[in-house]
Amino acid sequence: KCMTHGIFFLFPMLCSLSAGVCVGSELSFLQQPSDVIAVRDRALMLDCQVQGEEPIMVTWRRNGVPLPVSPRVRVLQNGTLLIQNFQKRREGSDGDIGEYDCSAQNRFGLLVSRRARVYLASLPKFHTHPVSMNVNEGGVARFQCQINGVPEAQISWEKDRVLLDTQDSRYTLLPMGVLQVTGVRQVDAGVFRCVAANIANTRYSHEASLNVTGESYKEPVILSGPQNLTLTVHQTAILECIATGNPRPIVSWSRLDGRSIGVEGIQVLGTGNLMISDVSLQHSGVYVCAANRPGTRMRRTALGRLVVQAPPEFLQWPQSVSKPAGGSAVFTCVAQGVPEPHLIWLKNGKVLMPGHNIKLTNNNR
Repeated sequence: KCMTHGIFFLFPMLCSLSAGVCVGSELSFLQQPSDVIAVRDRALMLDCQVQGEEPIMVTWRRNGVPLPVSPRVRVLQNGTLLIQNFQKRREGSDGDIGEYDCSAQNRFGLLVSRRARVYLASLPKFHTHPVSMNVNEGGVARFQCQINGVPEAQISWEKDRVLLDTQDSRYTLLPMGVLQVTGVRQVDAGVFRCVAANIANTRYSHEASLNVTGESYKEPVILSGPQNLTLTVHQTAILECIATGNPRPIVSWSRLDGRSIGVEGIQVLGTGNLMISDVSLQHSGVYVCAANRPGTRMRRTALGRLVVQAPPEFLQWPQSVSKPAGGSAVFTCVAQGVPEPHLIWLKNGKVLMPGHNIKLTNNNR
């Protein structure tokens, strides 16, 4: 704060959430650093564009510590941070991985950007490999592979070391590394393997054999039911349900609470997987997959819970004010999200704590 001609000015305050910031008009961000995946030995740039009265000084921190500049690490004239030859480890240092934020300061005060997490691209070994199967002719085969890549690896499948023809409607590829083969035939017998690729590497899983045997009567069985999912609004939910039996069971879906699943944005993948495009909060619930033997009441069920969350967003932002000395200033910040967001107030880049002349109320004023 400062005194000028008997007027008491309160520097602009910053209300921070994981999804953004709210600022006064004197100094504001046009672009803040975003989470990014870096590739080892390549250059990385993090944006920090600010508008306000000049001169404006932009500085950067990593993991809350001021970032020293060097020929390899530079702050460009527009505030962008440039890191040459991104490294996981360096001699005497933890490397370049971490959380970055930029600070902008002029005569009105100081603002701190959101924290951007910088990850290193990687593709470790598979932690789940496909397993060989014996399947009756006309039945269903399911192979799965799992690998934790950064960024998420693109998964494809090979049969006898040749890329699988995904145009065949009997093949269903799910994004969680699952390959389903329905209506299995003798020509499907062979050796399958999973291929994972991202910007860091390409890896091949162990091979798994599919052996096709003669038809026989079998009760309906759900080979793989829906898993519990937690997604963000506007993402796509895929609930797996693959059932086998002879005769082939009929797969249907319902909600445990009895509410209608609806038809908009709903699609069935393969012979029973449920895909919900552009999920909303209303899609949260427990979903029931049922496999019925045709012409009978015999059925098997499996349950999976879908939780849809909404990222925090501001409904009301604090506004800059000027008050006479001894007066009171009220700043209001309102946000919503699922789960309910936690609000933090900053003054000149530092966390604001309640004191003798500062009060934070339940509605975050």
